[in-house]
Amino acid sequence: MNLKEIKELVNLMNENNLMELEVEKEGMRIRLKKTPSQTEGIAGPIIIEKEKVSEAQRSNETIQGTEKPGANAVEIKSPMVGTFYRAPAPEAAPYVEVGQIIETGQVICIIEAMKLMNEIKSEIKGKILEVLVDNAEPVEFGQSMFLIEPL
Repeated sequence: MNLKEIKELVNLMNENNLMELEVEKEGMRIRLKKTPSQTEGIAGPIIIEKEKVSEAQRSNETIQGTEKPGANAVEIKSPMVGTFYRAPAPEAAPYVEVGQIIETGQVICIIEAMKLMNEIKSEIKGKILEVLVDNAEPVEFGQSMFLIEPL
């Protein structure tokens, strides 16, 4: 097996999002394996705004008394598949609680993926309205974990 064939195998892995590939050819075996630090697409949390309300609409709703709490809430979604943890250890206090004001860059939870603990940090400043996932529960990529009211 030559260098060109190995590069083709690496490209095959990347194109098909494979984490591991093992090939045996002409009595030679090669095993390629990506480490978590080599994987692409594991960025920060995915943030999607739930609903935008203009200031005029908001003042109208407030006057009429129909404003819903969290009408401009933002969802923080999981950037990966794994297990959601609210605290750094079982006996420790949770990173955030409902009603707490959080800062940009503050750790809000941990997601364990492939035996690695990934700290998830807030990309916005705001108030925690709701924690949508129970501690030690599995989360999917893109699953909503928190509702935050931006400040």
